[in-house]
Amino acid sequence: MENFVFSINATLPVFILMLLGLFLKKINLIDDKFTSSLNKFVFKVALPVLVFEDLAEQDFAAAWDGKFVGYCFIVTLICIIAVAFISGFFIHNKSLRGEFIQVSFRSSAAILGLAFIHNIYGDGNTQMAPLMILGSVPLYNIFSVIILTVTSEDEDNNKVSIKDLIIKSLKGIVTNPILIGIFIGLVFSLLKIPRGDIFNTVVENIARLATPLGLIAMGAAFNIQSSKKVLLQSVVASIIKLFVLVGIFIPIAIAIGFRDQQIVALLVMLGSASTVSCYIMARNMGHEGSLTATTVMITTFGCAFSLTFWLYLFKSLGYI
Repeated sequence: MENFVFSINATLPVFILMLLGLFLKKINLIDDKFTSSLNKFVFKVALPVLVFEDLAEQDFAAAWDGKFVGYCFIVTLICIIAVAFISGFFIHNKSLRGEFIQVSFRSSAAILGLAFIHNIYGDGNTQMAPLMILGSVPLYNIFSVIILTVTSEDEDNNKVSIKDLIIKSLKGIVTNPILIGIFIGLVFSLLKIPRGDIFNTVVENIARLATPLGLIAMGAAFNIQSSKKVLLQSVVASIIKLFVLVGIFIPIAIAIGFRDQQIVALLVMLGSASTVSCYIMARNMGHEGSLTATTVMITTFGCAFSLTFWLYLFKSLGYI
């Protein structure tokens, strides 16, 4: 019950911020132009600073576990490929397929996930969390850029050569603000570059803006009529995100020998809510975003129940 209450406390405010954005748009306090600018600010400034802050303060070397990082990397890659393959059977709209793929594999590991781990183990005993982030988050962002670029509505990519698509994808990866934030954060962490109090305060203040502003922007851009059209795809993506991936890869992890913190970190990686970054990136890379927004809302509310269920199950079985 304690973990369930925590999960509700962690996810319900996120859900309410989305509803706030929708409400502000309905009463004309914010408009489409403001929402678009807000999305760009979060994508190009706030989110990169947030991931930088998450990674720069971690000590990867002290808690290094190559086997665990490798498992996170391989599983993330398999999930991306599997979801991309499955999506081709029932989503024929190219842009919707890109949204579906991204929102089905990309977790809120750095926001809701880390909060969940800290609640269970405390701030001083979460060595597996940064290793999970290192093994999964860079892949999340790299493949999100590739997938959203190839399936973008901005142009008919079927008429573009494979070479041009590769160049466009590589350019998207190199210039992606979130990936730049990840890279700089890793450099600061590995080289132990000192950060002064003023620097830390500014970074922390900007990072705090990412989640609330991103959620308000997503809520403001949320279209109920458009959401109804993609409800089935959103429900399928949500089931994959909250249940299917966990049900497949956690038992494999247990068979390999992972336990305790490792299982909880993998549970967060595989089964936490789809991150608001999915929506920010989709909107900024030529996608309509209704499927992404709907899935983020469903998984954000649903993970309070699903994560608690999985946690109770694996704890009862003695793996946590």
